[in-house]
Amino acid sequence: MFTGIVEVVGKIVALEPRGELTRVRVLAPEVTGGVQIGDSIAVNGACLTVTEVDDSHVAFDAVRETLDRTSLGALVVDGSVNLERALRADGRLDGHIVQGHVDEAGAVRELQRAGDDVRLEISCTAEFAGLLVEKGSVAIDGVSLTVVGVGETGFDVALIPHTLEVTTLGGLRPGDPVNLEADVLGKYVKRYLERVLPAAAGGPEG
Repeated sequence: MFTGIVEVVGKIVALEPRGELTRVRVLAPEVTGGVQIGDSIAVNGACLTVTEVDDSHVAFDAVRETLDRTSLGALVVDGSVNLERALRADGRLDGHIVQGHVDEAGAVRELQRAGDDVRLEISCTAEFAGLLVEKGSVAIDGVSLTVVGVGETGFDVALIPHTLEVTTLGGLRPGDPVNLEADVLGKYVKRYLERVLPAAAGGPEG
């Protein structure tokens, strides 16, 4: 489990095809301390397993399905990624519950800047938009954010200067793919209502 609070922005130093896998090697000395092979780290919001680690680098093996279904397939050498180690059992939950299971890859519609007021507009499917509520939580490339507005096929969030400084979001451009994960609590509520409401509608009238 993760919180959506990015620890560091790492730099991709190598993308190594290995059959059906691609080894993603990242320069990120700030997070390698205490990390062991087999640990989970969210890479742009996608939970990946550490396969190599040294004092400065950490590496992950991404399978074809992960590359196809997330924005990780668009990674390039010298590009940047948001990194967050899995939450410790005694850690603080400063963002929201993020599983690292990407729901879909959306796309940047627009990044509007007006002084310190920065709005990020994202295109997504109607199905994903249906999981969002205004003032609710969403993870974009692993960053926990608050939803400002929701449309039929998109939504927008506000970005504060600190978020722009310590994540990759400030460098996004229209058309860029981004990993999206809706709040897991909202998913459970939606699933519950889908089961309960049809049953209630088909039951005898009081």
